[in-house]
Amino acid sequence: MLRTTSECMSAILGGSNTVSNISYDTMYHKSNEFGERISRNQLLILQQESYLKESQNYADGSYYIESITNQLAEKALTIFKQIEDAGGFLHQLKSGVIQKKIAENVLKEEESFKNKNIVLLGTNMQPNNEDKMKHDLELFPFVKQRNIKTIIIPINRKRLSESLEKERLAQEDV
Repeated sequence: MLRTTSECMSAILGGSNTVSNISYDTMYHKSNEFGERISRNQLLILQQESYLKESQNYADGSYYIESITNQLAEKALTIFKQIEDAGGFLHQLKSGVIQKKIAENVLKEEESFKNKNIVLLGTNMQPNNEDKMKHDLELFPFVKQRNIKTIIIPINRKRLSESLEKERLAQEDV
């Protein structure tokens, strides 16, 4: 819940026109009134109690944010030019280059997560070992692999904490 609140606040501070928040338990529960109420309340707290609706363009003029935004834009432009010079996005997607680069970044990120350079509080740092959820799962929260032949290699979404969550679920039986 704290992560989604922080993400919504970041979107607002970044100048987003519209913010949508899903229930914190969407990954493992069917839609329920409690989860939906919490997600609504998160936005209401940001709007009414944090007064984020009263001001606009919080980051305007901030050297640090402007500098990081420019760096991000420059790096993105470099990547777009590389893709264009290599035959375009569709060509690279069909040849698997895009998927390969994504997979490389995923491996680097997962390694940083395992080494605790990337911290997800309650997951890889300060986990609650008493917290059990196997019998509380209503939905399967992990990506299911489908063996279907496709023209383009699919890009599968995977949460950073997925492997650690699978280990914890497997240990609940022990």
